[in-house]
Amino acid sequence: MPKTDRFVEFVREQFAPLGGITARPMMGGWCLYCDGVIFALIAAGELYLKTDPESVSRYEARGLRPFRPFPDQPGVMRYYAAPPEIFEDPEAMREWAGGAVEAGRRSPRKKKRAG
Repeated sequence: MPKTDRFVEFVREQFAPLGGITARPMMGGWCLYCDGVIFALIAAGELYLKTDPESVSRYEARGLRPFRPFPDQPGVMRYYAAPPEIFEDPEAMREWAGGAVEAGRRSPRKKKRAG
């Protein structure tokens, strides 16, 4: 996997007003963090934003689809495709991506295993 790709860098630049945006490669895609909080995934060139019980209905109401780590299997994750206007409208970016950061902050942190 390359160190980074153009779409990842584009997304990082677009989301910079939210805070310190970093990207880490993970399982063939990328995880995006804002000030250390995971809030988005990039897989197969598509951006997915983190949701939780407070925010998922907005994505479903728009008909945005959840991320399927294995397209041939039924399981989904709590990440939904980002609406396209987030790259055209700074207010929409703050609303949707900022909401994903908030969902990440509300998520319980996984404890690191000892040893």
